[in-house]
Order: sequence, then structure tokens, then C-alpha cells
Amino acid sequence: MTDTPSGSGPLDPDRDRDPERNPDRNPDRPDDPREGMPQDPFGFAAGGIPGMPGGLGDLGALGGQAGPGGAVDMGQLGQMLTQLGQMLSQAGTSSGPVNYDLAKRLALQQLGSVSAPSTDEQAAVRDAFHLAELWLDPVTSFPAGGATVQAWSAQDWVEATLPTWQRLCDPVAQRVSGAWLEGLPAEAREMAGPMVAMLGQMGGLAFGSQLGSGLAQLSREVLTSTDIGLPLGPEGTAALLPAAIESFTSGLDRPASEVIVFLAAREAAHQRLFGHVPWLRQRLLAIVEEYARGITVDTSRIEELARDLDPADPSALESAMSSGMFEPQTTPEQQLALNRLETLLALVEGWVDLVVAEAVSDRLPGAGALRETLRRRRASGGPAEQTFATLVGLELRPRRLRAAAELWQALTERRGLDGRDAIWVHPDLMPSADDLDDPAAFAGREELDDDPMAQLENTPPRGEPDDKQD
Repeated sequence: MTDTPSGSGPLDPDRDRDPERNPDRNPDRPDDPREGMPQDPFGFAAGGIPGMPGGLGDLGALGGQAGPGGAVDMGQLGQMLTQLGQMLSQAGTSSGPVNYDLAKRLALQQLGSVSAPSTDEQAAVRDAFHLAELWLDPVTSFPAGGATVQAWSAQDWVEATLPTWQRLCDPVAQRVSGAWLEGLPAEAREMAGPMVAMLGQMGGLAFGSQLGSGLAQLSREVLTSTDIGLPLGPEGTAALLPAAIESFTSGLDRPASEVIVFLAAREAAHQRLFGHVPWLRQRLLAIVEEYARGITVDTSRIEELARDLDPADPSALESAMSSGMFEPQTTPEQQLALNRLETLLALVEGWVDLVVAEAVSDRLPGAGALRETLRRRRASGGPAEQTFATLVGLELRPRRLRAAAELWQALTERRGLDGRDAIWVHPDLMPSADDLDDPAAFAGREELDDDPMAQLENTPPRGEPDDKQD
């Protein structure tokens, strides 16, 4: 596969590499931050699928010899499918496009024995949140989210976030699995007949295997339940991961108590925003779903594989799988969804960045350094973002975080806390991508001085709510 998973990638690659055009980029990171990462978002790598001996390489040995001219003999294909069915019957059942039971089992298995947060760690998390909430009260009109505060282990994170991952991954798996079946020659589809369910089970195992490995890696990196910008955990639950925070702190020249309070303030700010902006959580997840549903696969490439593959050559299938043959293509609709997602993520992260800075700057000596570290971590694509790109096929990097923070700062100076936060009352009032180019102009609009809902009533419908963000 190529280095850009699932057709995603920078909107402007030159901008990403140019520090003057992208000040958020970390110059210490390579141009491709995913170098060395698994680049097969659909789990069909040569590493194989648990429950299928030898991995995908064994498929070639099941098919017998090729027919005349190298074409696949349909009788031998039927025998291969039958034997695949026998193998899959030993790997358990899957009721959907992704075997989430397998994903969870693999993730927990790779994590091994993980100690639950100690009593002291749980107390430290609760104390940090209590302090952070007190500091946030004067800098935002949104009250405390009333969230349940928890300290999670990596295993807790896997179990708590799996329902959200199911919502994010199902559209990808359904589309790619469907493309496989559509790409089979008509004769092969007729032969498959009742074995279609078996083919779906094979896809579910492949996706489940990849998802499980990805979640295990991601769970070791995330610091909070909202660390990648999406509310992955249950609604009303704020969580920090003490073990990951300890590892993160070891690379900083700051006291652990200071770091945990700073991260608690970020998590608490996210929870206030998601808790008091009813449309925000669903809109973010819906845009990700929209992007995933737009995935298309060039089925003609699958027909080429079925026509030219020699089933007696195990390496041929592995080579086809790793060549990028099945990499989805980015459509214009997906690009629009990606633009909307990047803008909304930047606005969320910019608001959190600003209010946390206002809350802690005079109280934590290292707040400025921690703010910059987290900004660069989010903007340059840390391990969490890289893993998500591999799993779902798009990046969650708020490339315009600084511009968004400047916009919220300008709104605060012009309209005060209440006026700034009132912008969140409805998605049609939100700044667009163009507004991020000139934050001062957006903040200076006279109509923003009026009641936001009155302005909304006088605004003609956009059609698509986020069209102006593209």
C-alpha cells in the first residue's frame, strides 16, 4: 500500500513540509510521521488472520492449479472457498462487518497483564479534576459538565471506547467488504451463492484483527478520553490514563502533579463543551461516518486479481494485497467531509486550548511549555492520530489549531465570555474555514453583537449545514 492510508492525506502536502506555511508542524518529525506504521487499514496484510493457519499465504495452496493461460479454474475456486469455510468455522462467528469480539480479545491479549490504577492514582485524578474545574469556572460560561471522573488503565480504555469504534469502523468495513463481492466475476459470484456469508465472516475477521492490534497500540498512547479530538468514551464520563501520563511526563522537565492538572483541565474543558453543546458530539461522529461511507474501491482491480492470479503461488496473493490494489480512492464528497471535519476539530481544539490557557497560565509555572507541547503533538500527528488514520482511513489533525485559538481570543476580546461561547448554540453560527483566514474580521461582524438565535432566524438555510466550511 501507499503511505497514505485509505486515501487520506494532507490537503496541501507542500504546506505540511513548509514551516512558514504550517507553523504547527514539528520540525523534529519526519515528513511522513507514519513511517514505520502498519499501512494496511483493512487488515489484509501478509501477517495473517488469527484462526487461519499460515495467514493469507495459505490461500494459494488451497486452490489447486491454474487453468489454461493462467486463468483460475472455477472448480478449483469452489474447492478453495469450501476449505476456507471450514477454516472460518473454527474461528468463531461474527454478526457484522467487523468481528469486534476478536478485536477486543486481541487488544486485551496484546496489552497483557495491566495493573488497574492504584488508589493513590485514582485519588490524584479526582483531585486534579476538582482543581481544574474550579479554575475553569471563571473563564467559560459553560458550567462543569457533571461528568463522572475515572482513572482508566489501557484495558479500561479499550472496553469503554469500543462502542464508538464500532460506529466509526462499520461503514468502512461494509463498503470494502461489499466491493470485494462486487468485484468477483459473475461466474464466481454464482458459485459463491450461499457462501457469501462466509466471505463476510472472513472480512470480519480481517477487520477485527487489524482493529484489535490498532486499539492495543492506541491505548498505550492516549492520555485522556478525548485525546484524539473525538469523544470516544461514554457520554458524561471524564477519564485520564495515569500510566500513559506517567510515560508522557517522563520526557518533560515538569513535575508530574503539574502535568496531570494541566491534562485534567483539558479533559474537563472538552467535557464542558461536549456536555453543553448538544449537536457537537453527533456532528463530529457523523462527519467521520460520512467520510467512511464515501469509500470506493476500484473493483476492476479485483477482477484483474481473479483473472490473473495463480492459486498455486502463495506469494502472488500476498504481493497483490500489499501492492495497494485495494486502496480506496478519495472522492470529492469525501474531501468535503474531510474539510468540514478539519475545521470543526480545529474550532474544538482551539476553544479548549484558549480556555485552558486562561485557566491555568497564572497558576502552573510550566503551562506555556505544556500548551506548546500539546499543540505540536496534536498538529503534527502523534501516535494516536497515526493509529486512527490506519484504522479508519483519515487523519484527525486540527491543522489550523492556532488560527482557531486566535479566532476565539478575538471573540473573547470583542464580545466577552458569554458572547464567545454563544457561538456554539447552533452549527450554522460556527466560523467557516474561510473565517479562520481572518479571525479579526469574523469577530468584528456587527451581526454577532445581536442575539445569536435572532441572527439564526434571519439567516437563510444553507442546505448542507457546513457548506461554507469547505
